[in-house]
Amino acid sequence: MPSSRTTIALPEELLSGIDTIVASGRAATRNEFFAKAVRRELERIRREAVDREFEAMADDPVYQREAVEIAEDYVLPDWQALRVAEDDS
Repeated sequence: MPSSRTTIALPEELLSGIDTIVASGRAATRNEFFAKAVRRELERIRREAVDREFEAMADDPVYQREAVEIAEDYVLPDWQALRVAEDDS
């Protein structure tokens, strides 16, 4: 994946902590450490956004009605699938 160079300013204690991690071998370089940390944070933010969307669905009466209708449509097929699975055991 292509990389771009950037500059950041960090408090000394953070940089020192990162250098300790690199020196211990838990990260190969500062760059690797930053890339992993940023990737992890971006994923956390993305998950939070998805979670907020799902939370909104809990209060959405249209979604709730549709969810109940879909569940009711699959009651019989679910029982049939369960019986087939039990017969195969």
